[in-house]
Parts: sequence; C-alpha cells; structure tokens
Amino acid sequence: MKDSIQRGQSTVDVAISAGETVSDLLNQMKAKALAAADVSLNAEARAAMAGDFVSLRNQIAKTIASASFNGANLLKTAASALYSLADASGASRLTVGAQVMGLGAAGSAITIGATASFGTAGAASALVSALSTSITNVNAAVARLGTGSKALETHLGFIGKLQDTMTAGVGNLVDADIAKESAKLQALQVKQQLAIKAMSIASQMSSYLLQLFR
Repeated sequence: MKDSIQRGQSTVDVAISAGETVSDLLNQMKAKALAAADVSLNAEARAAMAGDFVSLRNQIAKTIASASFNGANLLKTAASALYSLADASGASRLTVGAQVMGLGAAGSAITIGATASFGTAGAASALVSALSTSITNVNAAVARLGTGSKALETHLGFIGKLQDTMTAGVGNLVDADIAKESAKLQALQVKQQLAIKAMSIASQMSSYLLQLFR
C-alpha cells in the first residue's frame, strides 16, 4: 500500500515539475508573440522571433512527452487519472485527476495548436490572448496537481503512523502473553516445591511414629 502511494506521489511530482516548465515556456512564447505584434518591427526580426516561438512550442511538446514516471503520464493527450491504494483491502483508492496539456488536444489546458506560429503582427497579436489563457489554465492545473500530491503525502504519513501503532500494539500483546506465561510457570514451580516439601515432611513423620513404638 505504501509503495502504491509513493509511486503515485512520484508520478504527480514529475507532472508538477513538467507543468511548471510548461508554464515558463508559455510565458517566453507570450513575450515573443507580444514583441512580434509590434507593427514597426521589420519582417526579418519578426521571422527570427517566430523561429524562437516555434522552438519553445516544440519544447513544450517534448516536456509533456517526458513527464512520465513508472509508465504513467498525467499531462499527455488522453491521459487517465492516477489511482493509488488507500487501504490494505484495496477497496479504497486515492485519485489524482489528469491535467491534459497536449498541444491541440481536446480539453487541454493549452489553447494553442501543435503548429501555432505567426508571420504577421496581427497573427502574433492574436496568439497573445490565447497564450495568456493557456498560462492561467496551466497554473491552475499545476495547483490541482499540488493539492493531489499533498493529499498523497498526508495519507502516506497516516499509513506510517498507523503501521507504527499496530506494531507497538502487537508488541504489547506479545509482552503481556509472555508475562502471563512466566507467572504461570513460577506458580507451577512453587506448587512443585511445596509438594516435594510436603512429601518430605510426611516421610519424616512416619519415621517419628515408628520410633515411638520401639
């Protein structure tokens, strides 16, 4: 159970790190698009910014694809929620929802497509708004992942304390049983000693009676 929670926590933490990286990349892309929206900028400078923009966009795709731990990825397109065992029976589970950030994916926190770019000041200006929305969405998604990670951490601490308590309880029971058996053994030894003493006294009494009749 602890292993399941720890794996889940590692998976979520990887997703959080990737989400923070994506947020930073989106901010850089927004800065490029905003600069390229300047109508006084010449075509060559805008083209250079577009090249940087595309490089950053591609880096987002690589970051999301790499955000996996133990085969689980909470950010990729069509990602599934993460489930961790919450008790020994397996009936209870802790769930951390997927936060899809795939470029152009349905329901993605990122509202720009996988081929987003610009060639004109107008196109660059249009991307600024979409990037602002994407940054807000991604930051909210990272916050939700943080909440999920904290829940896993809290439950892991509880499980650890529960196991320690159960171990101490079993130890106390064992100690109590040993003490009880020890007391029984001592009582039996005392009874045996008394029986031997009684037999010895009885034997001596018979000898004394025989001497009286001599």
